[in-house]
Amino acid sequence: MRHFARTAPLAALAVLCWLAVPAAAQTPPAGADPVVARVDGAEIHASDVQDAMQGLPGDYRNMPPQALYPALLEQLIDRKAVGVLARKQGLERDPEVQHDMARAQEEALQSALFHREIGPLVSDAAVRARYDHDIAGKPGEPEVHARHILVANEADATAIIAEIKKGGDFAAIAKARSSDPGGAQGGDLGWFKKGDMLPEFSEVAFALKPGEIAPKPVQTRYGWHVIKVEERRIAPPPSFEQAREELRNQMIQESVQKLVATARAGVKVEKFNPDGSPVRATDAAEPPAVTKK
Repeated sequence: MRHFARTAPLAALAVLCWLAVPAAAQTPPAGADPVVARVDGAEIHASDVQDAMQGLPGDYRNMPPQALYPALLEQLIDRKAVGVLARKQGLERDPEVQHDMARAQEEALQSALFHREIGPLVSDAAVRARYDHDIAGKPGEPEVHARHILVANEADATAIIAEIKKGGDFAAIAKARSSDPGGAQGGDLGWFKKGDMLPEFSEVAFALKPGEIAPKPVQTRYGWHVIKVEERRIAPPPSFEQAREELRNQMIQESVQKLVATARAGVKVEKFNPDGSPVRATDAAEPPAVTKK
């Protein structure tokens, strides 16, 4: 990824993780899930071994089940035995353990709810319908093929623009003076869409015609850029296969936001300050002040 490209919000990635944890397996039909071990009366079922197999790395999952079964069963027995010993020592009454158990229960409930409510909304059929409605048959996004030269200060960038206007070779100057790793390729950025770059960079690049160089340097958090546009085009819309994962992730985020909003609407929320004092109405309405750097 280009080092000055826009990065995805971390919050969006966190939302997707809610659906990354498998939901609890459905209870198999009677007789289809036999007991394969008992530890002080606590049963271990064949489905428990199967779940353990699914949690293994891919190389192990490809091994014959009969080769994995004995070791996995012993591991599950060990876990049950350790759990029994912990209960004999009364650890289930430890406040810290109770806190961890309550948190684990909350996470399991959240995962089950998200899978039950959101899973059907992001099925292959649902994603295909969204693709047909939003993307298929519609024109693609504009793209530009551009080069840039990245330097540390405005004076150097301005001098480079003057040098190019006098006949200097853009690619050669990029190789010699650009601090961007792409300078070795003459500053070539390839094709990109407007949203792929930082707004201040894209605004200038997409305003240029093929062969034009930005008359002034462009500043981003990475430094000062000299920008040249080589070509422009309207990219074809992505195929369903190309768009499926991004579209599904977008649908997951939307569905999670709606579900969380529904959950929040059904509960009474009380907020307190870090010292435990009640939050005043004005404090709740106004965001915390941000000190300018």
